[in-house]
Amino acid sequence: MSQDGMVLFSNADLERIVSGEVDLAFRSWKRPMHAVGGRQRTHAGVVEFTAIDRVELDEITESDAGRAGTDLARLRRFLTTKPGEIYRIGVRYAGPDERAALRDRSPDGAELDEIVERLRTMDGRSRHGAWTRQHLSLIDRHPGELAETLATSIGRDKLPFKADIRRLKELGLTESLRVGYRLSPRGRAVLARLRLTASDAGWTPG
Repeated sequence: MSQDGMVLFSNADLERIVSGEVDLAFRSWKRPMHAVGGRQRTHAGVVEFTAIDRVELDEITESDAGRAGTDLARLRRFLTTKPGEIYRIGVRYAGPDERAALRDRSPDGAELDEIVERLRTMDGRSRHGAWTRQHLSLIDRHPGELAETLATSIGRDKLPFKADIRRLKELGLTESLRVGYRLSPRGRAVLARLRLTASDAGWTPG
């Protein structure tokens, strides 16, 4: 279990959420970190938060602990390791991460054009200049490389760099590995189109 702002789940808990065996989680927070109806993507799929209520430690029952995949003694020890108010969080499996299917789907010509246009819009709104083709090319050349190493190689800080990669991931273009990233089949198709467009314009492909 984790006390981070994001509700992190163990692999075992995720399996039990998917099966329906676990439908509660408890966290100590200084303030609520999620809202009812909010969703969180995990490697097992999407977890939805169905209820979030503040409770007192002595209000938690053995039944509650069982529904959270643990026992009452362990749960109480966990909840007292960090200052904050205790929240009882209803959770349910809301289905697979839609990006997983998106990553493996090869876009057709019209969809490719749409994605390229979205990337151009992202470049145009960026405060640090055009970056999308550069970052896709970088991941293509260095799959599985540490994010910090990739960011440093192009003069960027790690956290803003990772935030931009998450934006590419939302489009189904990249996949997170245990360490670093790689392009998805969809991402490779988009990068090939970007390189072709760059070549037609007389640019040097990245």
